[in-house]
Amino acid sequence: MDKPPARLLSAATPVGTVAGYMPGFGNDFETEALPDALPQGMNSPQKVNYGLYGEQLSGTAFTAPSHQNERTWCYRIRPSVKHTHRFKRLDLPYWKSAPHVDPDVVSLGQYRWDPVPHSDQPLTWLSGMRTMTTAGDVNIQVGMASHVYLVTDSMVDAYFYSADSELLIVPQEGRLRFCTELGVITIEPQEIAIIPRGLVYRVEVLDGPCRGFVCENYGQKFDLPGRGPIGANCMANRRDFKTPVAAFEDRGTPSSVTVKWAGQFHVTHIGHSPLDVVAWHGNYAPCKYDLRTYCPVGAVLFDHPDPSIFTVLTAPSGVEGTANIDFVLFRDRWMVAEDTFRPPWYHKNVMSELMGNIHGIYDAKPKGFVPGGMSLHNMMLPHGPDKAAFERASNADLEAEKLKDTMSFMFETRFPQHLTHFAAKEAPLQDDYIDCWADLEKKFDGTPGKK
Repeated sequence: MDKPPARLLSAATPVGTVAGYMPGFGNDFETEALPDALPQGMNSPQKVNYGLYGEQLSGTAFTAPSHQNERTWCYRIRPSVKHTHRFKRLDLPYWKSAPHVDPDVVSLGQYRWDPVPHSDQPLTWLSGMRTMTTAGDVNIQVGMASHVYLVTDSMVDAYFYSADSELLIVPQEGRLRFCTELGVITIEPQEIAIIPRGLVYRVEVLDGPCRGFVCENYGQKFDLPGRGPIGANCMANRRDFKTPVAAFEDRGTPSSVTVKWAGQFHVTHIGHSPLDVVAWHGNYAPCKYDLRTYCPVGAVLFDHPDPSIFTVLTAPSGVEGTANIDFVLFRDRWMVAEDTFRPPWYHKNVMSELMGNIHGIYDAKPKGFVPGGMSLHNMMLPHGPDKAAFERASNADLEAEKLKDTMSFMFETRFPQHLTHFAAKEAPLQDDYIDCWADLEKKFDGTPGKK
């Protein structure tokens, strides 16, 4: 007589190996906070279980190609039309949108800033946003803005969403919690989060004060770059992105909802929390990513590739191979190239490069570019290593060397980035930054073979 088959054991964590999150980038997820809240086999039943309302959140046009089409079906306690009432204009003077050109500011140049200091006044996610640069035009959904956030206080019964943009958030100090319509995300330095356009959320301080960087993307959504000949692995892998499971609030507390729309801010007051999505399914959702899982690639014999090899995420522009925004990461890695100038070489570029330092020392600028600091090299303006970095790299004994305890990033765009008044007049601008190249020497004397 045959033995009965062994009993299969189910996974202990069915939604992923990180509690509270589902793995993958661009996946079609499904999740419910109450059993049987998520309809099966259809999107819009005549009656949804628990008396919920079915509602679709669309991140692309309905007719976008299927591989680009993004939408999420939400099953919520109240439809979103109950989360807005009459709007009133709200003044947030430090959060700017493109086109924004201050006639008293010169954006043409190479700039670097010390960390923007924390304020003595209490600041939330909205009041603590400080725009550094803008590019493109928010009204036609092209370009971006870069910001520094300074946050000391949690949003209490206050919520926000941007109709203009998705936000890429890069913490540098402190820990934040994003309570969104589709679930909860916590992030800390060396992690990032992406909050889609149109998603409502509240930001809470877990460990403060908090400081970090934000890239506000007006254009097409961030995606993973094509790897080309690199193949299927390395760089940022899809499985390392984490999307939250469903979580909801059923609270009848007077609340405010602030909306960013066409570069302006408006606030409305309602009698309940708008974070009331009990179940959802789709591929338009927030996510987080641990930058420490980024696997860099590079040359293993001589020379080194363009810095685009370090791209984590890219937002396409419609021009093939030219991004609206690239998010680029420079982290710990081995340097092994022979007979090679290993730091980034001198160059000028059609792209505009805004860099930020999360922690450690950046190899092309060993002094002056400190954690929390930023630099801007605008389109077609030359830049590269200072004299100390050049001399050290030119004369180093080229053994295999590991860059340790370093993490910097770049927001790169095809558009010129315009400085705000805050960046030019209030932020701690290093007035002597341009002088870091002043003592580079002429070495040419016409002698053949001289190096």
